[in-house]
Amino acid sequence: MADALVPGMVAQMRRNAAYLCLFLLGAWAWGSGLLPGLLERWEDIAYLGQQHVELVALSGGAAILFGVPLGILLTRPRFRRVGDAAVQILNIGATIPTLAVLALAMSLLGLGNTPAVFALFIASLLPIVSNTMAGLRDVPPALLEAARGMGLSPRHTLLQVELPNSLFVIYTGIRTALAINVGTVPLAFLIGGGGLGELIFTGIALNEFGTMLAGAIPTALLAVLIDFIVAQLQFWTIPRGVNPLR
Repeated sequence: MADALVPGMVAQMRRNAAYLCLFLLGAWAWGSGLLPGLLERWEDIAYLGQQHVELVALSGGAAILFGVPLGILLTRPRFRRVGDAAVQILNIGATIPTLAVLALAMSLLGLGNTPAVFALFIASLLPIVSNTMAGLRDVPPALLEAARGMGLSPRHTLLQVELPNSLFVIYTGIRTALAINVGTVPLAFLIGGGGLGELIFTGIALNEFGTMLAGAIPTALLAVLIDFIVAQLQFWTIPRGVNPLR
C-alpha cells in the first residue's frame, strides 16, 4: 500500500512545485512593474491584438485554402513531374528575407493590410504545400493498390484512403506555417499593417522595456494558443487508426 501512495505523493509534490513557481513568477512580475505596466496598456494590447489575430486569420487561412489543394494537385499523376520544381519555387519565396518580401509587397500594393496579408501569405505557403505533398507521397502503396482493387475511383481513393492517411503530416505543416505567421506579423507594422508589432517597435525605438514586452508577451502567448488549438484539432479530427497520438 505504501508503494501505491508514492506516485500520488510525487504527483502532488510536482503540482505544489508548479504552483510555487507560478506564485513566484507572478510576484516577480508585479514587483518589477511588468504586470502593472501590462495592465496600464491593456486597451492598446486588446486593440492591436485584435489586428494581429485578423492578419493571422486572413493570411494563414488563405495559405491553408490555397496550399492544401495545391499540394494535392502536385501529387496527381498529371502534375507529379512539376511537383518538385514548384516546391523549389516556393522555397525561393521562403528564402527571401521577410522584410524584403514586405518591401516588395508594399511597392506593388501600397501601405496597409493588403500588402501585409500578401507577404504573410507567401511566407506561410511552403510548409503547407511541402507537408501536403510529403504526406500524400508517404501513403503506403499497398493501400493504394487495395483501393484500386476494390474499384475505387481516383477521387474516392483520394478522399477515403490518401487524405486520412496523410492528415497528420498536413496538420504538422499547418502548425509550422501558423507559428511562422504569428511570429512574422509584428513586422507588418513597418508597412502600416498594424498588429502587436506597433508596441514592440515603439518600445525598441523609445528604449521602453515595458512597452516592448507589452507587444512581445501577447505575441508569444498567441503563438502558443494557436498551436495548442491546431494540435487539438490534429488529435481529435484524425481517425484513431491513422493517428499516432491516439
